[in-house]
Amino acid sequence: MTSATIGSSSFRLCAVSLDGSFRNQTNTVQKRELAVLIYELLENSTFVPIGHSGGPYRLCLALVEGRLVLSVTTEKGAPILSHQLSLTPFHRLLKDYRFVCNSYSDASARMLPERLEAIDMGRRAIHNEASELLKERLKSKVDIDHETARRLFTLIYLLITQNTPYRAD
Repeated sequence: MTSATIGSSSFRLCAVSLDGSFRNQTNTVQKRELAVLIYELLENSTFVPIGHSGGPYRLCLALVEGRLVLSVTTEKGAPILSHQLSLTPFHRLLKDYRFVCNSYSDASARMLPERLEAIDMGRRAIHNEASELLKERLKSKVDIDHETARRLFTLIYLLITQNTPYRAD
C-alpha cells in the first residue's frame, strides 16, 4: 500500500492511499511523479463529501474489476463513503492523453518550441476535459474544485496507464 498524510483543515484531503490492487511502481521517475502528485493533492485540495459536515478526509483508491473504488473516511478513520467509478467514460480521454504525453516526450528533443507549445496546449485541453468529466461523475458523492479534479485525473492516469495491468487502449 502506498500512503501519504499531511496537516489538517476542513474540506480537504489529509491522506491519499493506494490499496494492493495497484502494482508497486518500480520506475524511479514514476515513483517520484506519484509522490509529487499526492503531495500536491494533500497541500491544495478542495474535497467536500456531499452531506458531510467537515474533514479533513482520507482517500483510498482501489481498482476492482475495471472500476476505480474511492473510499473516503474522516481523519480518524470513520467511514464517509465508498463509490465505484466506471472507467469506461474515460477510456478515450486516457488514450488521447497518453498519446499526446508520449508525443510531447518524443518531440521535446528535436522540435521547435512553437510546436511543443501546440502539443502541450492539446494536452491541457484533454486534461481539462477529463477533469470536468471526473467532476461530473463524482458530483453526487463529492464536490471537488477544478484543480483537485485535474490532480485526481492525473493520479488516475498514472495508476491506470502506467502502474497496473489494466490499460486504457
